[in-house]
Amino acid sequence: MVDFIHPELNASVQAIGGHYVFIKEERLDVETDQVLYHVGYAVIDSSCCGAGGTAYASVAGYIRRWHGRLDKNNRPVSEIEPIRDHATQNYIRRLITARESVPQVDFI
Repeated sequence: MVDFIHPELNASVQAIGGHYVFIKEERLDVETDQVLYHVGYAVIDSSCCGAGGTAYASVAGYIRRWHGRLDKNNRPVSEIEPIRDHATQNYIRRLITARESVPQVDFI
């Protein structure tokens, strides 16, 4: 189990080569569990090597406790079980790709 601090939606996060933004937080029913994932996009616009971008989904894992507490910045924290099984990841990746039309799905 890991503590997962929910990101602020629609807030740009600066990185070395650009920025990224999570635009949506979703829960996906998978058999008897719920999976937490976020949809966002990344833009490479401050790199010396060119520009670009992509849309993606980031899967936190199985929700074990939803918004159990707040962190020091008043962000909600949930207890999440990471998804390590590759076959399960591939199944969830297919579900999210079809639902969100994103080319990339990563697992935390």
